[in-house]
Amino acid sequence: MGANPTLWSCIGGNFLKIEEKVEKIIQNPVENLGYSLYDVYYVKEGKDYFLRVIIDKPTGISLEDCEKVSNEINPILDEENIIKEQYFLEVSSPGIERVLRKEKQLQEAIGENVEVSLFQNLEGEKIFSGMLQEVTTEYVVLQIEGKDKKIDRKNIAQIKTTFDWDE
Repeated sequence: MGANPTLWSCIGGNFLKIEEKVEKIIQNPVENLGYSLYDVYYVKEGKDYFLRVIIDKPTGISLEDCEKVSNEINPILDEENIIKEQYFLEVSSPGIERVLRKEKQLQEAIGENVEVSLFQNLEGEKIFSGMLQEVTTEYVVLQIEGKDKKIDRKNIAQIKTTFDWDE
């Protein structure tokens, strides 16, 4: 990757703290509007910073839903002033194929088809697809072609649900 790992940990740690603080202050306002707060991402892309707020509801998310939540949380974020840099606020749905970053999301996805991307090869592969069978603090278990595959969570870069577009 070429980046200084110590610097990356510091920057990544700061971003995580910002995400946690933002989540805490917008959780109730989002829920009071009738949505669930799926996730919050604070990222730097190029020279720009983005605060991405992911919302959900059982019937799906529309553009109007995103606008409603954005209008509700924008003044709260301005008042709290957690983020010192200029940033772009984006409110969206998690989509059909959802990234699973939180324990609750992983537990809710048990029984669903997922794709697991790894940092390092495991048996010559970096991506595994299968049904999520089990989640612990140390590993996840996927059922792939009728066999269970245990994957160490320390080696997991990303887990996301998958949708069979052929059905």
